[in-house]
Amino acid sequence: MNLARYCLTNAAPSATDVALEVVGQAGAPLETWTYGRLEDTILRVAGGLRRLGLMQGDRILLRIGHSSDFPLAFFGAIAGGFVPVPSSALLTAPECDLILADSGAVCVLHDGATSLPVDRPGVRFLGPDVLAGLKAAPADKYAETQPDDPAFLIYTSGTSGYPKGVLHAQRAALGRRPMDRGWYGMTRHDRLLHAGAFNWTYTLGVGLMDPWANGATSIVYDGPRDPDVWPGVLEGCRATLFAAVPSLYRRLLKYGAVTPASFPLLRHGLTAGEALSVSLHSDWCEKTGRPLYEALGMSEISTYVSSSPEVPTRPGSPGKPQDGRRVAVLDEASDEARLLPAGEVGLLAVYRSDPGLMLGYFRRKAETEAAFRGDWFLTGDRARFDADGYLWYEGRADDVMNAFGYRVAPEEVERVLAAHPDVAEVAVTTVVAGHGVDLIAAFVVMRQGSAGDEAAIAAVAAAGLAEYKRPKLYRFVDELPRTPSGKLLRRSLQKG
Repeated sequence: MNLARYCLTNAAPSATDVALEVVGQAGAPLETWTYGRLEDTILRVAGGLRRLGLMQGDRILLRIGHSSDFPLAFFGAIAGGFVPVPSSALLTAPECDLILADSGAVCVLHDGATSLPVDRPGVRFLGPDVLAGLKAAPADKYAETQPDDPAFLIYTSGTSGYPKGVLHAQRAALGRRPMDRGWYGMTRHDRLLHAGAFNWTYTLGVGLMDPWANGATSIVYDGPRDPDVWPGVLEGCRATLFAAVPSLYRRLLKYGAVTPASFPLLRHGLTAGEALSVSLHSDWCEKTGRPLYEALGMSEISTYVSSSPEVPTRPGSPGKPQDGRRVAVLDEASDEARLLPAGEVGLLAVYRSDPGLMLGYFRRKAETEAAFRGDWFLTGDRARFDADGYLWYEGRADDVMNAFGYRVAPEEVERVLAAHPDVAEVAVTTVVAGHGVDLIAAFVVMRQGSAGDEAAIAAVAAAGLAEYKRPKLYRFVDELPRTPSGKLLRRSLQKG
């Protein structure tokens, strides 16, 4: 099984069917890729990488911005049997360097416009000229990979404060099938617009893999990100499905002139990445006259709980486990995998056999084993089921934050801020800044004799952290709240 081949051929689309549209303002098409052209170019990239001497299983760090080159490189690498390591164009050079060192990538494929890690012995840096050459190389065939062979490696925030690789198998494509009816309600006639950048894994999965596996059209927007542009984009590109994070839906309703007559071809919206508030759900349905279906997921398995046209929404709940998933709530106090009945709060877990579940944390055997309780993978979320099978989210069991759909470990932010010479201690958490809006806040204890200089500390954050990881609020305090044993009490900070 090869994930790229599966996505591009599973629905047996016609070579002339439109697979991908890149659109600009008002939804005007900038690029149009048919399935035939797309598959041909992806196989050219696969062949070009082989001719560069890469071996099957070699990892390739992708440093490509928001252009169609990103999915061509990503799926081309998988088609050739290599393992792409997608990364956000927002990452700084130090963040890229950590990923390069941990992944052991043999090359960095870049567009010449993104931040790059430092040179390392044995690592090849392949720039825009090489990228252009790959797309024009002679087409090769798909690698005959097996279901459990590595397909791609993505990095998420580790609770230690350092990025942690999540290694996915070729079979991950099969693990996405329950979403087709369990969340999207997608057919080959759909046109799905995803609001995210190509290099975000939410876009790679929901915006590309799944529409292609269903023979549908994927639409990605490339233009100004002002909230008031989205109604025009939705209408102009003739989207029938729209996927975004809740914060974008909130801004769309606030700044856009949205009515039930807006974007008439849109059947419903899809949202994931952060919790959907009851009020936002209600506002969307009232102002647009259309449903909004939420999903709960994570990098290790993608989405596995959702509402859909076949699973009616219940505001405040992301929905039910998708058909074919084995999802349970386990007793937090027990070392055994003891399943709890409806109504009781515990650790949310997914059964080991799910084909969408990761192969493991890359080169972290102990952490991978620790993530399981028996045959159940622990998601790190706390939840409960009601009597009707709907899941209710009860927060994280750890301190990982959610910043506009991105998971961010507070320890990573703290490590960067602590490098400022005048900072004695720092703690980072999220605080409520408005209805349904959480912002990352830094609580800083300065060294004796030093005055709090927000601009200077923010400059350190800008040099070492992607924009979405940087604190939006800085508060200078005399001391941080701790337990008698010295453990930081983040929840006390959240209370102000």
